[in-house]
Amino acid sequence: MRTFDELVGEAATVDVSGWSFDWLDGRATEERPPWGYSRLLASRLAHVDSALDIDTGGGEVIAEVPRLPPRMVVTEGWPPNFERARRLLSHRGVEVVPVEQGRPLPLPEAAFDLVSSRHPVRPDWPEIARVLADDGTYLAQHVGPASAFELIEWFVGPLPREGLGRDPETAAAAARSAGLRIVDLRTARCRMEFFDIGAVVYILRKCVWWVPDFSVDRYREDLVRLDAHIREHGSFLAHSTRTLIEARRESR
Repeated sequence: MRTFDELVGEAATVDVSGWSFDWLDGRATEERPPWGYSRLLASRLAHVDSALDIDTGGGEVIAEVPRLPPRMVVTEGWPPNFERARRLLSHRGVEVVPVEQGRPLPLPEAAFDLVSSRHPVRPDWPEIARVLADDGTYLAQHVGPASAFELIEWFVGPLPREGLGRDPETAAAAARSAGLRIVDLRTARCRMEFFDIGAVVYILRKCVWWVPDFSVDRYREDLVRLDAHIREHGSFLAHSTRTLIEARRESR
């Protein structure tokens, strides 16, 4: 294995825009939930006339779908990801819309048969319900509670388990309050392994909310200790949690 400085130096400068994780191939793994979200979404998109993908990142999930509906719209709030999604999707006729977190979607009411999202930042249930057509479907994979806590706590210390955000039942209750009927709700705990310290630096730079003040200099001692752990044990083990949620828009 290369030295600590070589691994960290490379990971600290590589591009982390978008939601592709190809750079981690051979350096980290994450078990996928059993429902196969990308495959499930592709099957639904092939049978609707209009769809909206929220928090699309760099558009990677939608780009992999073989058959898109006649009207396909995606939204993204982070400018580098917005530009990446526009470059990736525009040639397929996808409308890429910039948004601001916490602001209403700049889209008309009852406009979409399907609304989707893989790992939305903070689902705005009233807005999701507003843009869904009657009997339209929301299909998404949310990040669940305490996801990747083993890794996060290595840097920030113990986190409380009580009152965690991203609870599936809390999300379902919020969806019902917005006028949606829950059709499916499932959660999976998935194994994550990091095989070198560069993979850790990369993921912390990409998922900036995990350790919000992360920098190599600020957390160098923790990184050195983690590098030693990986070299001794072969990897660092953590677990992600994922929730599949499907909800239907009741008639207005």
